[in-house]
Amino acid sequence: MRHRVDLHVHTTASDGQYSPTDVVRRALELGLAVIAITDHDTIAGVEEALRAAQGTSLEVIPGVEISTDVPGAEVHVLGYCIACDDSRLGHQLALFRDSRFHRARGMVDKLARMGLPLDWSRVQRIAAGAVIGRPHIAQAMLEMGYVSSTAEAFRLYIGRDRSAYVERYKMSPAEAVQVILNAQGLPVLAHPLSVARVVPELAQSGLVGLEAYYTGYTPDDPRFLLDLAAEYDLLVTGGSDFHGEIVQPKAKLGGVMVPLEVVEKLRACHRSHQTCG
Repeated sequence: MRHRVDLHVHTTASDGQYSPTDVVRRALELGLAVIAITDHDTIAGVEEALRAAQGTSLEVIPGVEISTDVPGAEVHVLGYCIACDDSRLGHQLALFRDSRFHRARGMVDKLARMGLPLDWSRVQRIAAGAVIGRPHIAQAMLEMGYVSSTAEAFRLYIGRDRSAYVERYKMSPAEAVQVILNAQGLPVLAHPLSVARVVPELAQSGLVGLEAYYTGYTPDDPRFLLDLAAEYDLLVTGGSDFHGEIVQPKAKLGGVMVPLEVVEKLRACHRSHQTCG
C-alpha cells in the first residue's frame, strides 16, 4: 500500500538509486501529494526535484539529512524547508563532501591492503557524480565478487567498527540543529528510536520534531515517539527513508503511513519560526 506523504527520500545526489527527476516521476505515478528530498549531507538534488515537480500536483519540500556522531552511535538530523542558498549551510555541506571523498579513498586503500582491491575509477562511476558514500564502495565490492550482497559488505568490512571502516568529519547533533536553524529550516531527529536519549538535549538546542513514522516500526513505536514528542513539545514527521529497491529493498516510496496533518503542522511551524508541537 502507498500513502500520500513521504518526508524521507533519497536520490542519486547522495546514495539513492533514482535521480531527483525519476523520484518525482515515481511519486506522481504512486499518487503522492508531498515528498521531501533529504539526501545525506547534500542539497544537490533539491533544485532538480523542484523543477521536475513544477506544474504538477506534487509538492517537494527542500531538505537534507545531516550525519552526526555521539559516543557509540550515529545520529541523523533531518532539515526541512531549508534555504538552499544559505552560505553557512553550503560551507558545512562542502566540508562533508570533502570528508566523504577522503574517507572513501581511505576505505579503498584499507580494502586493498586486506587483499580486496577495488578500481577507484569504478567507485566514482558508481557514484555518478554524487557524494561518494559507503554504498558505492559496497556496490563495487559486490561487482568484484568479494561479498554476496551490499549488506554483507557493511557487516563484514565497511560498517562501523569493521576492519575497513574509516571515520570522517562529523559535527555533533546540536551543531547540526543549529546549522539547519541558521538556514531557516526545521531540524527533526531521524529514526530516533535507538538514540532517544539525545532528545532532551536537542530539544533545548532547538530541535523541532521527531520522525515518528518510519519503515520497519512496530505499531507501538509511533505511540512511544508521539508521547516523547508531546513531552518535549515537538512536532512529528515521517517517511520511508527511500533509497531505491536495489539499495534498501524494504523501504518503499510512500510505503509508510504518514498523516497529512504532519505536513500542515510542518508548514505552520515554518511560518511561525517557533518550536511547535
